[in-house]
Amino acid sequence: MQNHTTFKPLLTLTHAPINCHFSKNSDDFVVREVPLYKTSGEGEHLMCEIQKKDLSTQQALSLISEQTGIKIREIGYAGLKDKQGMTTQMLSLPRKFQSAIENFTHEKLKILNVNFHNNKLRVGHLKGNRFFIRLKKVMPSDALRLAQALKTLDTQGYANYFGYQRFGKYGDNSEAGREILTKGTLQGKRLKNPKLSEFLISAYQSDLFNKYVSKRVEISRFVSDFSESEVMNYYDFDKTLVKALKSQKQFYKILPGEVLGHYPFGKCFLCDDLNTEVDRFTKRDITSMGLLAGAKAYRASGIAKEIEDVIFTQINEYESKLNGSRRFAWAYLDELDFKYNEEKAHFSMSFFLQKGSYATVVLEQILNRDIFEQSDF
Repeated sequence: MQNHTTFKPLLTLTHAPINCHFSKNSDDFVVREVPLYKTSGEGEHLMCEIQKKDLSTQQALSLISEQTGIKIREIGYAGLKDKQGMTTQMLSLPRKFQSAIENFTHEKLKILNVNFHNNKLRVGHLKGNRFFIRLKKVMPSDALRLAQALKTLDTQGYANYFGYQRFGKYGDNSEAGREILTKGTLQGKRLKNPKLSEFLISAYQSDLFNKYVSKRVEISRFVSDFSESEVMNYYDFDKTLVKALKSQKQFYKILPGEVLGHYPFGKCFLCDDLNTEVDRFTKRDITSMGLLAGAKAYRASGIAKEIEDVIFTQINEYESKLNGSRRFAWAYLDELDFKYNEEKAHFSMSFFLQKGSYATVVLEQILNRDIFEQSDF
């Protein structure tokens, strides 16, 4: 594999890398989409739960379109799923295609069930995803370390980075997006596909998001591990701020003036009362919201804005071309379960993630390594 040019963010945990084998195949990597709402049982739209094996969502839509005559633009979906592994997700399509979809057959794509609903499925209409991951060649000593890493993440949460899927096979989507945004062209040529341009620019926004969240992880580590004077000197923070940060017992430190959001759903707001919001953060009522740069993004203030400005200075002059938004910088595992089969040297885990979070990002933080860097992977 070629070296990625995308920024590699700091991982949440600091233990030594854990050795094991991971493969995104249909037995060892399973994703099940959790809908945002139940189907009504009536209406002009079919709601189909599909199961696909080693197919991207777009490939699945193409197969369905080819067999049934449904135009791809008529098919609704809540989110894109990994190509590798076994995944299930919901699709919506016009009711008139009920007979065609019920007769659909393909070795890598199954229609699990069909119901009816009033509205077409839109991107974002999902609660999240449940994941099952099996690791192989796991020694007993490493199984203990995996269990401890999972317990730690379950307790403290994890940095909610964008995953490698966002940045392309060679990690060059972000640089391509920067070039399109700043020059209007890619390698001197204008792209004819506006959706591709938007996707590449979003990869650039995502890369900057990862850099900001990584800086917050760095600050959190430094505050925990070094003295007040060392933190003051390294970051040029004043004494009052450093004392406020060091008084926080949780790993991820909340900053005055940063943008927070109700977790897992809710509006954004500024951190005006640090003590109150830290208490709510530790109870998982709220979380830190990272920036996806753009004109409509909720603004931070004070020291939080100063840190953002350093990271996002290169995109600020172009933000009028972007809508922008906020995304969880810090997130949590739900419904965590894991077990170790010593005889087979298999370690299995399952958990639920809110929409937009990446299981591969969580796995990298558990293993404390790039999951595609070592030959075992």
